[in-house]
Amino acid sequence: MLLTIDIQDRRPIYQQVADGIRRLIAGGQIAEGQPLPPLRQLAADLGVNLNTIATAYRELQSDGLITVKHGSGATVSSRAAAKQSEDELRGPLRSALTDMVLSGMHRAQILSAVDDELRSLIQG
Repeated sequence: MLLTIDIQDRRPIYQQVADGIRRLIAGGQIAEGQPLPPLRQLAADLGVNLNTIATAYRELQSDGLITVKHGSGATVSSRAAAKQSEDELRGPLRSALTDMVLSGMHRAQILSAVDDELRSLIQG
C-alpha cells in the first residue's frame, strides 16, 4: 500500500493515514472487498504507533468505507455502504473552498486546483 506520512503536514498522522486510504479507494488502487494491511503491519511499515492506525481504521469504518471484523481484519466496503447525502459530501468541500477564498486565492486558481486534484484522483 502506497501511503506516506508528511511530518510537515499539520493534519494528525491518523488523519493522513485515513485520507491516504480514502484516496487509494477512490482512485481504484484498493478494490471493494480487498483486505487492508493488519494494524501492526501498517504501523510498522509507516513507523507509527499501533493506536494511530487503529484510530484511522475506526474513522474509515465510521465513514462506511471499510468493514472491520475482529480476528479477520479490515476490508474495503462496497460503495453502496459508503453512500452519503449530497449535503454531507458538500460540507467538507464548502469548508475547503472557503479556506481557499479566505487565503486570497482567485476563482481561476481555485478551479485549477480542484481540477488538478480531481484529475489526479481519477487517474490514480
